[in-house]
Amino acid sequence: MLHGPHAPPASGRAPRSMVILLHGYGSNGDDLIGLVPYWRDALPETIFLSPDAPQPCPGVPGGRQWWPLTSFSPEARAAGVREPAAALNAYIDAQLAAHGLAEDRLALVGFSQGTMVALHVGPRRERLAGIVGYSGMLADPQALATELRSRPPVLLVHGDADPTVPVAALGQARAALEPLGFEVAAHVSPGLGHSIDEPGLRLGGAFLSRVLA
Repeated sequence: MLHGPHAPPASGRAPRSMVILLHGYGSNGDDLIGLVPYWRDALPETIFLSPDAPQPCPGVPGGRQWWPLTSFSPEARAAGVREPAAALNAYIDAQLAAHGLAEDRLALVGFSQGTMVALHVGPRRERLAGIVGYSGMLADPQALATELRSRPPVLLVHGDADPTVPVAALGQARAALEPLGFEVAAHVSPGLGHSIDEPGLRLGGAFLSRVLA
């Protein structure tokens, strides 16, 4: 079972919605839990969970990975993104059950490799509220049409100076998702590298507030 930090609802009451934060390669759950202060006031009834990826990341003390990045080929990405799916789905099921929430009260937020995982797992579940993807890509676009079970709304945010995951990945993901019936909003941050900036945080907060309202 995955584990990681969490932040209870700001209201002090039982949660009425849930956001699961999926960190990038070589990071861990302590990283994205740092986004919570930006969104907590707008989502006072939401519990935020930030699990560590299942595998230790070689050469990065304390770092985790959703799958090893030993190859960057499309085939390796498509195979790799499937590796953590069972563990993440089990974690989602357990957390929803523990807090008495239905799946349509859950949104996924990913960064980089975590975005790839969110965009893989989310549409293959029954009815998530939404997906926010920062600086990532659709890792297995060819299989999605035959495997999707739902079409949650998606927000994609990317910097146009990203040296790690090129900004072209945003357009490629949008071009694959929209013909399948997904509602996709997108934002490109000028001059931003492989990171999240204030406009991206504002857009993410507004999106989460809308889909979890």
